[in-house]
Amino acid sequence: MTPVQLPGNVAAWAVTHHTALTAVLNDPVTYAKDPANWTAWREGHIRSDWELISWIAAPNMLNTDDAQHRRLRDLTSKAFTARQVEQLRPRVTAIADRLIDQMRQLDICAVDLKASYALPLPLTVISELFGIPEDDRADMERLCATVFDQTITPAQAATNHQALQDFFADLIAAKRRSPGDDLTSGLIQARDAGNRLSETELVWTLILMLGAGHETTVNLITNAAAALITHHEQLPLLLGGILPWSAAVEETLRWAPPIAAMPFRYTTTDVHFDDVTVPAGQALLLCFAAAAGDTAAHGPTAERFDIARTQHARHLSLGHGTHFCLGAPLARMEGAIALERLFTTFDLTLATDHLRPMPSIVATGVTALPVTYTPHAPALGSASG
Repeated sequence: MTPVQLPGNVAAWAVTHHTALTAVLNDPVTYAKDPANWTAWREGHIRSDWELISWIAAPNMLNTDDAQHRRLRDLTSKAFTARQVEQLRPRVTAIADRLIDQMRQLDICAVDLKASYALPLPLTVISELFGIPEDDRADMERLCATVFDQTITPAQAATNHQALQDFFADLIAAKRRSPGDDLTSGLIQARDAGNRLSETELVWTLILMLGAGHETTVNLITNAAAALITHHEQLPLLLGGILPWSAAVEETLRWAPPIAAMPFRYTTTDVHFDDVTVPAGQALLLCFAAAAGDTAAHGPTAERFDIARTQHARHLSLGHGTHFCLGAPLARMEGAIALERLFTTFDLTLATDHLRPMPSIVATGVTALPVTYTPHAPALGSASG
């Protein structure tokens, strides 16, 4: 554990080693999620316009423990089981193919792959699941993206924090007037029929599900595509069916996890790691990207992107324990389908020598992925999964 200063001069401890991170994720009693356990929060030292406020001041499953966490998680978990997600495969494939067709039709075979492909695919999928009108999706995406940007000013952070709540409050009001066959309407029905969600919990559950349901998958697809383009010698393993496309997804999750560092866990008692003592009431920043390079966990080639790596199962990029990512099956499926449809259709080349990292301490990603491409046909065989 290493002491760090976050934006706004907020003190925290960074958990960077795979073993320490696993221990924290496995012990929700000693390392709680409720910010009421954070001394700085409890004593009013964290500003309401802090750059990371939307990660903390959110009464959803991300920031709750025990029975409260189970109650909130149970309301949405049935929609994201592996069986339920598998039923979405034809729709996810159809969306990917439509985006691929749009790329085929361009006169100049050059796009920002993030904006043209990696973003609209998961955004469309999660928007359809939750019944977000097409005309509202750009605004929702912009608001959610700002949560990942730690270069914004305190005024912008406060404005966005409120705007997120207003956007989803308006969505809820519209769904109450005209319910649909979607997850938002289902959550409203659960709240109104059984009073299982407060209105604030309903709003922030939607913010979490919609934000986490597409922003992280955008980075997964973008990071994976960039890795395969720049490590093209590994593509024959996928195109020839030697390895499944899920191997590229898992190695990307390990090597360039979409969430680089997750705020927060909080110590409920004094804890000891090697020669470091962290007092009770401290915030722990969970550094998944740092753990990805831990040679003790991933061997001496930990820094290398290698889809044939045999230790994929050890990555922690989707969490671990009670807070394991609810949307993991959907993200994995979207990632595998997106990569297969893209690379079995096109030969791709980076159109720049420098990819600009996202301005975020939370996310691992790039602001854009400019590529050039040439179609190849017929599509090569694959082993999707």
